[in-house]
Amino acid sequence: MGKIDFSTHTPMMQQYLGIKAQHPDMLLFYRMGDFYELFYDDAEKAARLLNITLTTRGASAGSPIKMAGVPYHSAEQYLARLLKLGESVVIAEQVGDPATSKGPVERQVSRIVTPGTLTDSGLLDETRDTLILAVAPGAETLGVAWLNLAAGRFQVTEVNVAALPALLARVRPAEILAPDDFALNGAHCAVRRLAPWQFDSTGAQTRLAQQFGSRDLAGFGVADLPLAIAAAGALLDYIQTTQRTALPHIQSICAERDSDFVQLDAATRRNLELTEALRGEAAPTLLSVLDTTATGMGTRLLRHWLHHPLRDREILSQRRDAIGVLAERPDSAAALTRLLKSCADVERISGRIALKNARPRDLSGLRDTLALLPDLAAALPDDRARLSALQAALAARPDLHALLARAIQPEPASVLREGGVIADGYDADLDELRALTRDAGAFLLELETRERARSGIGNLKVEYNKVHGFYIEVSRAQADKTPVPDDYRRRQTLKNAERYITPELKAFEDKALSAQDRALAREKALFEALLDSLTPHVPDLLSIAAALAEIDVLASQAERAGTLRLNPPEYSEEPGIVIRGGRHPVVEAQVAHFIPNDVSLTRSRQMLLITGPNMGGKSTYMRQVALVTLMACCGLWVPANSARIGDVDQIFTRIGASDDLAGGRSTFMVEMTETAHILHNASASSLVLLDEIGRGTSTFDGLALAWAVARHLVTATRAFTLFATHYFELTQLAQEFRQLANVHLDAKEHGADLVFLHAVEEGPASQSYGIQVARLAGVPSPVIHAARRHLRELEDAQLQPGPQGDLFAAHLPNDEPPPHPALDQLRELDPDTLTPKAALDMLYALKALTDTSL
Repeated sequence: MGKIDFSTHTPMMQQYLGIKAQHPDMLLFYRMGDFYELFYDDAEKAARLLNITLTTRGASAGSPIKMAGVPYHSAEQYLARLLKLGESVVIAEQVGDPATSKGPVERQVSRIVTPGTLTDSGLLDETRDTLILAVAPGAETLGVAWLNLAAGRFQVTEVNVAALPALLARVRPAEILAPDDFALNGAHCAVRRLAPWQFDSTGAQTRLAQQFGSRDLAGFGVADLPLAIAAAGALLDYIQTTQRTALPHIQSICAERDSDFVQLDAATRRNLELTEALRGEAAPTLLSVLDTTATGMGTRLLRHWLHHPLRDREILSQRRDAIGVLAERPDSAAALTRLLKSCADVERISGRIALKNARPRDLSGLRDTLALLPDLAAALPDDRARLSALQAALAARPDLHALLARAIQPEPASVLREGGVIADGYDADLDELRALTRDAGAFLLELETRERARSGIGNLKVEYNKVHGFYIEVSRAQADKTPVPDDYRRRQTLKNAERYITPELKAFEDKALSAQDRALAREKALFEALLDSLTPHVPDLLSIAAALAEIDVLASQAERAGTLRLNPPEYSEEPGIVIRGGRHPVVEAQVAHFIPNDVSLTRSRQMLLITGPNMGGKSTYMRQVALVTLMACCGLWVPANSARIGDVDQIFTRIGASDDLAGGRSTFMVEMTETAHILHNASASSLVLLDEIGRGTSTFDGLALAWAVARHLVTATRAFTLFATHYFELTQLAQEFRQLANVHLDAKEHGADLVFLHAVEEGPASQSYGIQVARLAGVPSPVIHAARRHLRELEDAQLQPGPQGDLFAAHLPNDEPPPHPALDQLRELDPDTLTPKAALDMLYALKALTDTSL
């Protein structure tokens, strides 16, 4: 809108523009009666984004006022749409009394809602965490902090610049805070720019220590992360500004180390379809197959586990064994699930209590959940390990439950302003005010009976409406026939009736209406006081929430273990991955019959070179190995007859073909970029999946690259690798390297049909069946026949179809030059048997050989 001269505007618009000037980059919802109004540029933007009416009303500063509005009672649905679009909204409420205000009713900002700071149940997706993240750049590294405001979890780390995309793919923030001068590419969420000075490490330490009630940050394990502290300080400052209240549930900060997790880059998370299919849909994915949890808390925790596979074998063993105990007792698991279905989202309710924006039904849900804790604890088997610890976390809280049972109605209203929230008997003053309102009906009936007798008007009525209050109504016909008593005062004249008020009725009206308003005010004060009394219990409530979520995941995985025929993984100190009868859990759920396969990756067999036809199952086989490994590293049971998993530090995948048109990268460039990332970062403890490297360029270029990549992984990286290829020449690498083995997935021709066997066998494939697959895909018959003719021509030209000829000798560079004939002669010499004459003749012969070769 440019610079505005406030003095030329009306008083109300001056107030609006003053608030808007403090939040120029956010939409302002300005409360006016039963609507939130937006003006000027905000109105135009909101009308476009929300598809609401843009209108013009009145004038200010000599110009019409553009405006658009949304109803107050249904504002949440509009907020949700704006936040999904990455917008942030400032909400200004009326705080003054319209009856006593001489000018515009005073308004103040009550809250600021941004994509990463949501806590309202109506705005949150119950199945995923909503996180806000901040980035503080340094010379070579980045400090990163992220916060789950609803749960109060605050985490930090420091990474190099190249690792930021992988971190963002893992954390999946809804909003990112970054300095104005920091180039942030590839962020798939709202980005809020802050001044660089807000990322000051020294000031951040002070603010964080003050928030945590500590002298410094030494006890939190983050003292050696100055950039992360700077990011955390900027994030905390932003949260305090937007929430405009204390944050008592944020009591600590935790440092994440890369060594804690099995690292997955963004491409791997995408290719393995952990929680999102390649098309962007929620199913079919690993999460959709595994998630039979009963609560939103459980779904969120399972999602977190899948994106954060661990290397700590103690934690993984505890999870695996707890699932085993519940799997052996399906009745206990079913009882737990049944009880959990009645539990409220304690984690998010706790956050709303801390932020003072909990609603009445949050507290009734919390009350009912607390009542279930003894039954949940009793249903948990005692395994003297993880389940026992969870059982202890569910210890009954009778004092807290008793407080909520006394304070909250069994079925409270959804919002506080409607009343009917605080239970009868909790507060004597409120009970007295409610009695006045409740007894009004009896009084009015008694008054109506008396007035009919006194006036002689048999059809006289005593009624009430919100506009005119209480009144005595007499029909027009009766009023013309029978005069009303002298103390009746006309209140309203209608076409068919007259309405009156009497001194007695007026006195009752003042008392009754005042009681109703005072009861609502009293109820609001009691509810706020109740939230204050619950706030010290928030850490305890969050511990209960964490236990409920974990029990939900463990019980659901015990059910999945039986339904999906899962088995417990074995964790080995020996490096390697050995899986017997492994299956792809997502594909298996989509087909009638799935063929299990084995894999053995050890130090003596560290690469499997996989050949076979298209559609033969090579990609599925590789993905299932990665998924079984990942599930084991989450502590879950796995889709295999058995699985022995050594230490895995990273999982890499280079599967599928896609371009990056926006980034100006071809399919082949994307493939080479991802391959380069793997070669630079994989280690001997990594699992690497490579599918058809080199297919995006010419045959010889692609073959040379695939050969060099495979050789590097075997000799330099020594990672455990599954390498799928259609270059049959690569199978000869097994002759050079004992730690490389050939396996294949075969197909058989049955008449005109091609049958895929989907079983992994030792050795290389005999052919690729490319033309047969093309026919299955519906390629026209003339094209198929022409392809067959040309294939025969190629075969006649000595490019045999498979096993193919050795293209390495003619076209691939070798690490060592071919042996010189003179060297061969020298190797065969025995100097001790040569006479001087023979030695001289040999010297001339060698000289002649060198001259010939030159």
